[in-house]
Amino acid sequence: MYFKKFDDLTFADHYIFEKVLQNKEICQELLERLLKIKIEHLEYPEIEKTISPYYETKGVRLDVYVKDSNKVFDIELQNANDVDIHLRTRYYQSMLDTNNLLKGEHYSNLPESFIIFICNYDPFGKNLPIYSFENHCLENPDVILKDKCNKKFFNATAYKKEKDVEISAFLEYICNQKTVDDFTNRINSLVEKIKQQEINRKEYSTVNIHDQDNFLRGKREGISQGEHQKAIETAINFLQMGISVEQVVQGTGLSFEVINELKSQLSRS
Repeated sequence: MYFKKFDDLTFADHYIFEKVLQNKEICQELLERLLKIKIEHLEYPEIEKTISPYYETKGVRLDVYVKDSNKVFDIELQNANDVDIHLRTRYYQSMLDTNNLLKGEHYSNLPESFIIFICNYDPFGKNLPIYSFENHCLENPDVILKDKCNKKFFNATAYKKEKDVEISAFLEYICNQKTVDDFTNRINSLVEKIKQQEINRKEYSTVNIHDQDNFLRGKREGISQGEHQKAIETAINFLQMGISVEQVVQGTGLSFEVINELKSQLSRS
């Protein structure tokens, strides 16, 4: 598993991206520039916000979660090509709604939501700088569902095709770290300030060790699960050949309980 050196990090890396957007003024200005809306009051950005409403359900960890009085925003940085990105937005939307509507509240209390993916690649292969999605009627596209759900994907690699100079400048900065306006200069200054602080260097190192441990643990568990499944398949084959339970236990390393359960299942099938 590869991790960048701290000195090589840029705004287009998750650690710095999230650190910068913890600055409420920068975060608010970014949203206003990308969405062309005016935000009156923005609550303090939450970084890597986890939403997991039920123990059994798959939770999500949002890069940057912010809200104002009647809107919520999820800002995601996406550097690697994710073939399931469209399904992620669907699930993230459901988690945002679950998180923002309390039991007994009316549906009209749902805030307008914006799921924003800032991509360092073209997520849909059409060379557009922005892909915006809302729900329209197929039979009559003029009929809008008005469910207050907005999904936007920004393709940094197509910054030259974007006519809006503010958006184009930001996408160019994401793409090649070139500052071309006051806003990206301010972001870049904040990036350098973050990288000069020793506490951030230590935190980044700690985060990497934690992530690497999780990666290795998951890899080991994956191997273990694969070996267990292979042993199960081998045991079933042995039982179908008429080999005794004792011999199957010796041959696969599985317990008597597991082998007897497999034998019972085979006899019922």
